[in-house]
Amino acid sequence: MSQFQSRRAHVRAILILGLPLVGGHVAQFAISLTDTVMMGRYGVPELAALTLAATLFSVVFLFGSGFAWAVMPMVAQYAARRDEVQIRRATRMGLWLSIGFFALTMPLMWFSGPVLAALGQAPEMAEGAQTYLRIAGWGLLPALGVMVFKSTLAALEHARVVFWITVASAVGNGLANYALIFGHWGAPELGLRGAAIASLCAHGIALAGVALYARVKLPQYPLWQRFWRPDTEMLRQVFQLGWPIGLTTLAEVGLFSATAIMIGWIGTVPLAAHGIALQISAMIFMVHLGFANVATVRAGQALGHGDIGGLRRGAGIVLWLSLAAAIGTVVLFLTLPEPLIGLFLSQDDPDRAAILVTGAALLLVSALFQLVDALQVVTLGLLRGVQDTRVPMVIAGIAYWCLGLPAAWVLGFPAGLGAPGVWGGLVIGLGVAALLLLRRFWFRTVPALEAAQAAHAGRAA
Repeated sequence: MSQFQSRRAHVRAILILGLPLVGGHVAQFAISLTDTVMMGRYGVPELAALTLAATLFSVVFLFGSGFAWAVMPMVAQYAARRDEVQIRRATRMGLWLSIGFFALTMPLMWFSGPVLAALGQAPEMAEGAQTYLRIAGWGLLPALGVMVFKSTLAALEHARVVFWITVASAVGNGLANYALIFGHWGAPELGLRGAAIASLCAHGIALAGVALYARVKLPQYPLWQRFWRPDTEMLRQVFQLGWPIGLTTLAEVGLFSATAIMIGWIGTVPLAAHGIALQISAMIFMVHLGFANVATVRAGQALGHGDIGGLRRGAGIVLWLSLAAAIGTVVLFLTLPEPLIGLFLSQDDPDRAAILVTGAALLLVSALFQLVDALQVVTLGLLRGVQDTRVPMVIAGIAYWCLGLPAAWVLGFPAGLGAPGVWGGLVIGLGVAALLLLRRFWFRTVPALEAAQAAHAGRAA
């Protein structure tokens, strides 16, 4: 990020890096989306079980991705300084931490049934979710590995290849789902197990693809050479930056997961509607997450170059681009809620009408939080880019769990609004987070960086 870049140059650079990242996130998300679409056509009980399983998997995966996301601003800053050794060290230790995280959390996947039952879920839904996770849970390891490589490649501006590899794995997942869930093309009809096997294979293919690309196209970063050797100093740096990112993500994802638990108390049909509406909203969220990754990379580059003026201009532009995408989503959700929900259901499903009504209501509420969701995630990306992660973690915890979650329960149950009321709590939590994070970035973090830059210039003079 050069201090001489015009606004047009900023927009161009953001879009060149951002569009492949957005596409890669959408393609990655398409793996779970395909599972939901096909399972919705297989049966509502199976869809409800998959919703619970996907929720738990997402919580664990996104929490563990904090170490991968920590690699992104570090590599961007090192790349700006042309420090190839540090790039290699940061990526390796990101992989080490991801492997350790997988080893610690796989038992939760294996014994997820009793956990979900203890949280008040129906025994048949908890058992179905465990059936899925005992297979798909092994995909957590390659999925986290993909995130580390994606962070490094994005920071080095090699995001396009990640997009194409992820698209290929998503297409393969869709074909495997069609064969294994329904028993087509001579394959056995495996239902939930078939969806789990397909997802596991898709994550494995994606990891093999990105690792092979890094080895062939980036030989100056020999990531696998003496991979087993510990690097205590860099491990500590990645860990210290990554765990607040993971907890911040956990706070947000945990809020959404808690709403799934609450709606599960209401019944199978509302939970199925929640699962569909959440999949649609989450797919749109991938656009903003892509912009957040761009914000992280560009902010890290600016920090590496010492260009705080460029950081200010680039930050404003990426926020406006994400808001423009959010406005388009609001229009879509307000005008076509029922057709969007209907894409996930069979025409002859006996619960179709009830799910359409509840799901459409949830999408209308979702339209309210698209703008604030875009602002909060991109601002988080900017803060991560300048390695400001601990205070944002506290902000997220307060906004999501001290305000959003209680509001979701009050609106959903004492106020009698049901599933739409629970989603109303999401609007409150995300809105407060967006306001507090924006305030920190523009009025605390950026002025502090400017003051540090001025002091450094004064000492140099």
